Amino acid sequence: MAAESPECVDQQPTRSRVRRWWAWVPLVGLSVAVLAGVALRITGRSGAADVVWAAVTVAALLPAAWSMLRALWHRHFGVDVIAVLALAGALTVAEYLAGAVIAVMVATGRSLEAYAQRRATRDLRALLERAPRTARRRAAGGAIEVVPLDDVATGDRLLVGPGDVVGVDGTVDEAATLDESVVTGESRLVQRAAGEGVVSGVVNAGAAFGMRATKSAAQSTYAGIVRLAEEASAHKAPMVRLADRYAAAFVPFTLVLAGLAWLLSGDLVRAVAVLVVATPCPLLLATPIAIVSGLSRVARRGVLVRDGGALELLGRAQTLLVDKTGTLTAGRPRAAETVVAPGGDRDEVLRLAASVEQLSPHVLAAALVRQARERGLALTEPTDVTEEPGRGVSGRVKGRLVRVGQLGGELPEWAGRALARTELTGWSAVWVSDDAGPFGAILLEDPVRPDARRTVRRLRHAGLRRIVMVTGDRPATAAQVAEAVGVDDVVAQCTPQEKVARVRQEAERAVTVMVGDGVNDAPALAQAQVGVAMGATGANASADVADAVLTVDRLDRLADAVEIARYARRIAVQSATVGMGLAVLAMLAAAAGRLPPVAGAFLQEGIDVLVILNALRALRGGLRRRDVPPNTRELLARAAKEHGTVRDVLAGLRDTADLVATDAASPRCLPAVRETHRRLTERVLPHEATEERQLYPALTDPLGSDEATSTMSRAHVEIRRQVDLLGAQIAQADGRLRPDQVPDLLATLYGLDAVLRLHLAQEEEEFFTLDPTPERR
Repeated sequence: MAAESPECVDQQPTRSRVRRWWAWVPLVGLSVAVLAGVALRITGRSGAADVVWAAVTVAALLPAAWSMLRALWHRHFGVDVIAVLALAGALTVAEYLAGAVIAVMVATGRSLEAYAQRRATRDLRALLERAPRTARRRAAGGAIEVVPLDDVATGDRLLVGPGDVVGVDGTVDEAATLDESVVTGESRLVQRAAGEGVVSGVVNAGAAFGMRATKSAAQSTYAGIVRLAEEASAHKAPMVRLADRYAAAFVPFTLVLAGLAWLLSGDLVRAVAVLVVATPCPLLLATPIAIVSGLSRVARRGVLVRDGGALELLGRAQTLLVDKTGTLTAGRPRAAETVVAPGGDRDEVLRLAASVEQLSPHVLAAALVRQARERGLALTEPTDVTEEPGRGVSGRVKGRLVRVGQLGGELPEWAGRALARTELTGWSAVWVSDDAGPFGAILLEDPVRPDARRTVRRLRHAGLRRIVMVTGDRPATAAQVAEAVGVDDVVAQCTPQEKVARVRQEAERAVTVMVGDGVNDAPALAQAQVGVAMGATGANASADVADAVLTVDRLDRLADAVEIARYARRIAVQSATVGMGLAVLAMLAAAAGRLPPVAGAFLQEGIDVLVILNALRALRGGLRRRDVPPNTRELLARAAKEHGTVRDVLAGLRDTADLVATDAASPRCLPAVRETHRRLTERVLPHEATEERQLYPALTDPLGSDEATSTMSRAHVEIRRQVDLLGAQIAQADGRLRPDQVPDLLATLYGLDAVLRLHLAQEEEEFFTLDPTPERR
């Protein structure tokens, strides 16, 4: 992508700084004039001081009156009426200093509100300002041409220079180092290998690289994010409209109180004092600032909420309905296990299957290819590839015919056991066979997101009382996922129409949020008070009916959004309540003649500043999650990577246990057990020891105490004990396994398999989800 010209880059911040300073000019000018009047009064020139203060009052009265008339023309009755009456009243009773202080107060309120608005919307504006407008496209013959971004089409080859913003979604042609913080919220640089996907909006933090566009600019991720940001900036929150309704009640109350003070005392000054302390209304200052601050914060966390109304409703939500596939689960298949025929090679089965599937567009094919590349297997280009819909793909790999897909007829014993396992776990099987029959199977799963259970717990703590999973999946599979994540209820085999009915039913009882993938859940998202599209990006993100969009593929950002929304709403209500309460007390004191106009003006100035500063607290705090230091994040990333090695050992451990269970007399058994023990000793135990020495102590602060890792440390002790027991059982074998050894050996092998799998799942759920780095897609 082409970077903006230096002139444009320099001019934009200059103009922005000028606008920021210009917003404070009226306040500075009025303040200087008031101080000049004070100096005149001190030097004995009271007449001249009154003239200056009267001029300041008139200077504030004219724009306030014009604003009031415009509002009344649009049938909007707000607190400008009080400001105008207070300024006019001060001139009428010759309280020129009070009028000048009111003028400064009004200017201060407007300046602080403008500052707070700019501060709160800074992140949303940053999205709009950094959107790329041009791209470097490779023309015929290899020449590079700079073209408008809208001219880039799918399939175009582009060059992304150092520091450039990627303008369209695509795949990289070579290794690239990227800063994805704008899209994901994570500041760590990310490495992308050749062939990996890259989304628009990320910044090239390394050397120039080539890429191929897979979407146009309008369809790409960043364009959808920008459109959502524009919508979020353009809408007005119901709490702001609620503030307007309160103002409609507050203004008559103020006028009645001022009138009564004048009528009962016969002193017009008291009425003016009441009007002074009622100007301006803290409610109208506090609520929009707090709500917009919340919008800004959730945008930083990778959640774009369309308007303040949705944020305010999110802060009041009591019920959450959540889709399963793509929301609580990853939404794309993953190779969970590779099963091989006796004597087969697991890596070879996966390599052959992935080689044949390279050219297939099927989602299962992508899962096989991705798994093979993650394991570093060298894929071979297949020949004679054919695909039969519903049956699978076949092709030749170095002359060997390989079929990948479904099987018919009678299955061998090992394949029957694998098929039974898929039925119990809800997985699916892809069979790999040749002319001699099946020689392997790859078991695929849609895994539960590691952060799903922790997110559900955080949502409960934030105030959601009921969490229901709705899915079109089978009851057995749905029940497994529901139990894993800890929801209150599950509705399986649910059609889109039934989801809408369920959302409507829940919404009648409480404010309801629906979370789905933003495609087949669109009717339910539209029906809910707040619809949240999970992981939706690009053009779909702006076209969907959702009220909020998670722009990163992490469920825990939903919990971030709920916590921030509740905090922002609480700050808004707190600021408005305290401000209004103090203003009413001051008004009563003024009506009783205890607070003169000048003192009341200074007091109300302090009240307004107080509520605005308090509302700005919504920019910080409210999140239960703790920041993870960079060195701890590195340890988490390293441990997560090593889990892949541990899972490879686990796969071999399970194969060895199955071999001992089915053919203990085989001469292959004892060598297989010895090899399993060696891999456990050399790969698993060092990993566990490193976690115990380095990772767990580093997690004490993010988790709040060292007690949070105590159960995991106990698991480490049990794993070592079981491995030592396996070594002792091997030592007792005299060249072969005796029949009396088999039961104990099987108990150790299967026990290790169960303990290790549970331990890995617990670490990934409890610890690895602390790392805010999004999953690579």
